[in-house]
Amino acid sequence: MNSSALRRPALPAALVLCSSLALTACGSGGSNGTGAPAAAGPVTVAGVSISSDPALHDVLPEAVRKSGKVRVATDVPYPPFEMYVSEGSKEMTGLDYDLGQALGAKLGVRFEFQAQKFDGIVPALQAGKYDAAISAITDNREREQVVDFVDYSVSGSGVLIAKGNPEKITTLDDLCGRAVAVQTATNQQKLLEKHQDRCRELGRGAVDVQTFPKDSDAQLALRSGKVVADVLTKPAAGWTAKTADGGSAFEVADDPAALGGYNASPNGIAVAKNLPQLTDAVSKALQALIDDGSLARIYDKYGVASIAVEQATKNSAVD
Repeated sequence: MNSSALRRPALPAALVLCSSLALTACGSGGSNGTGAPAAAGPVTVAGVSISSDPALHDVLPEAVRKSGKVRVATDVPYPPFEMYVSEGSKEMTGLDYDLGQALGAKLGVRFEFQAQKFDGIVPALQAGKYDAAISAITDNREREQVVDFVDYSVSGSGVLIAKGNPEKITTLDDLCGRAVAVQTATNQQKLLEKHQDRCRELGRGAVDVQTFPKDSDAQLALRSGKVVADVLTKPAAGWTAKTADGGSAFEVADDPAALGGYNASPNGIAVAKNLPQLTDAVSKALQALIDDGSLARIYDKYGVASIAVEQATKNSAVD
């Protein structure tokens, strides 16, 4: 999900209970409360038992091998990528969290997730607060100047609208002259800003872009009728439409010309530039999960199999 070219978040209502997860960290004593699995050893994610590969462990930076952990930043909630297991809990779940646990298990270390506001993730990586970030971050050329990416999915932006589509919205052009919500500092905000020229060409008013610190706030604006749409990633839009109020609150405007989402681009695991060995290790671990089918199982669990990559790549921005 952008110089602002990251993705972005979702509904407090769209929470997944721990009892529904096939993740061993959900068991008693399975978490330290920050999203980190408790003990070393096999980890079950999406019904798959994943064990460490000593050869991959040896690729890790010495500091990570000694500490036994990778400090990971994530902006939560943002279903289906980042969620809390229940209201008021600090224990995390979601596609990105599950992926982190699978990568950690494969590498023989813990991926310790910590909540971090989206627009502060890259600066925090640069400052050395975290080693990596897994938060549906769009890999673009600008970000590649300051962090490295291991790309794990490809997705675009989607348009979330009220159930029944009372405003008759199908394409981005239909947003011209209307109030539209978006999370601050995301690829979706950039998309709307770029579309203003198109609105002028059509002789319509500019999109009235309303920015919010979290996408859950943007969704509240849509619920209340303050905006006609919320632009977020297509996977997040689909998940929200499926889960909010049992599927009765929202739907996704499917543009026939962009069924996979607008400006589909790679999402990557961001790694601090001073940790090239970690980037290499994560890339090899991701490829191992692709090869043994574990990655597909994780994506299937969240209904987003179409955004999974078939090969782990580094810094593959297309913009």
